[in-house]
Amino acid sequence: MTLDRTAAASATRRALLFTGLSVALVLMVLVSAGSGQVAITPGGVLASIGRALGFDSGGGADTAMTDATLWTIRFPRIVMALLIGAALASAGTLMQAIFGNPLAEPSVVGVSSGAALGASLSIVLGWTFLGEWTIAVTAFAAGLITTLVIYLSSRSNGRTEIVTLVLTGIAVNAVAGAGLALLTFLGDTSAREQIIFWQLGSLNGSRWEQVGVVLPLIVVGLIVAFLLARTLDLFALGERSARHLGVNVELVRIIIIVVVALLVCAAVSFAGIIGFVGLVVPHLMRMIIGPAHLPLLTASAIGGALLLVTADLVARTAVPMADLPIGMLTSLVGGPFFFWLLRRTRRREGGWA
Repeated sequence: MTLDRTAAASATRRALLFTGLSVALVLMVLVSAGSGQVAITPGGVLASIGRALGFDSGGGADTAMTDATLWTIRFPRIVMALLIGAALASAGTLMQAIFGNPLAEPSVVGVSSGAALGASLSIVLGWTFLGEWTIAVTAFAAGLITTLVIYLSSRSNGRTEIVTLVLTGIAVNAVAGAGLALLTFLGDTSAREQIIFWQLGSLNGSRWEQVGVVLPLIVVGLIVAFLLARTLDLFALGERSARHLGVNVELVRIIIIVVVALLVCAAVSFAGIIGFVGLVVPHLMRMIIGPAHLPLLTASAIGGALLLVTADLVARTAVPMADLPIGMLTSLVGGPFFFWLLRRTRRREGGWA
């Protein structure tokens, strides 16, 4: 009976969390879409969506202005925030699963630092071989290459040594940081401003064409992550136990690292570096609903989307006629949370929260 009550309480808690996050996300999307220099009511936002779906063909000049504001400027930005938030939070959940540590995040495998270095190279050297897509493509490629280098460096006797992977990641991140500093020094004023702004992260200028590039990459990554959710539960028992239960630990680890690289590279390629989402959201969700990875991935994806939509709303509206870097806002929240998490983890002697 006690187990039945515990299972029922856990199911209820999950249902309440999913419902609360989903409702909050819908409300925040409506508020974000309606906020800005041109204020639009939630009813106006819903009416515009209805017109786009063919349910309402009426409207005048004000309606045309509303639709243009929403569908050209705000909706692409909101959709990018939803996708990037879900991708970063899910990537953080996966990293914490394979490392067995709530302090792990995607930067461990050097994706963000590699992407930043690739973007900065493109900016300083003036590469334009792919037109306006050059920076995004070089950032994506550099992030993937960095992850591959770190992973191959951690391989020994056909196995991945976690400690070596972490230490290699630290070293590569340091080298990438030095490269960024050198490029910032060598670049002209315009290049320096671009590098700094890209490192701080921003969704300003998001377009449907960019959404079309990011969407399939993130969707594929999330599908693979959810397919592996049950297998990740076995990682919590330890690698030896997982192997005894028939899990190909090395193969799963390789797939997860590739998926994390794909999700993070897709996220940062257009928006720049947005920190702490992959650390804060999964840990909070785990505190509420426990470590089972299928509901945890679901809650983290929704929570990450909610966090980034909220942060982007603050970035657009906190200072009149200005667009704050969204990465700065997430770091302002994530930094104190990380400090609290470190202290809490030490009190619990390194156990899961």
